Amino acid sequence: MAVVSTEVEISNPLPADQLFNLITHNFHSLAPKAAPQIYKSITIEGDGGVGTIQTHIYGDGVPYTTSKQKIDAVDVTNFCLDFTVFEGDMLSDYLDSITHRVKITPTADGGAVYKHTTTFNGKGEKKPTEEVLNQTNEGYKKVFKAIEDYILANADA
Repeated sequence: MAVVSTEVEISNPLPADQLFNLITHNFHSLAPKAAPQIYKSITIEGDGGVGTIQTHIYGDGVPYTTSKQKIDAVDVTNFCLDFTVFEGDMLSDYLDSITHRVKITPTADGGAVYKHTTTFNGKGEKKPTEEVLNQTNEGYKKVFKAIEDYILANADA
């Protein structure tokens, strides 16, 4: 099985604990509001912890329509979240799964750094192109910026 990883780091003015809480508890409701061109809807089955299944329906801004993801690990102390995309056309015809690790690190100025590592697990020797890897990282940046802008503009969100 071919395995390819990519990583992106994004600085953010929100405190690490607030950012981690947003990602683990509110992403499903905020992402469709902040980035409707990417997320039409996100539904969850579970309490948000390990074993929770998220179903993502994507908007016109991405080249796929659905994915199902399972939360594999949540480490509140170290602000880490692991999840796996296991179903949907996001996997195309060449991926078995896509695993993700999100790590939030506090910064000296009271903000945080969001680090997202994505590992594509191919079928046989098939793997994503460099273009797909770049699009993946750019997509995370766009969504992250849209959510940041939404939060800063809507303090009650």
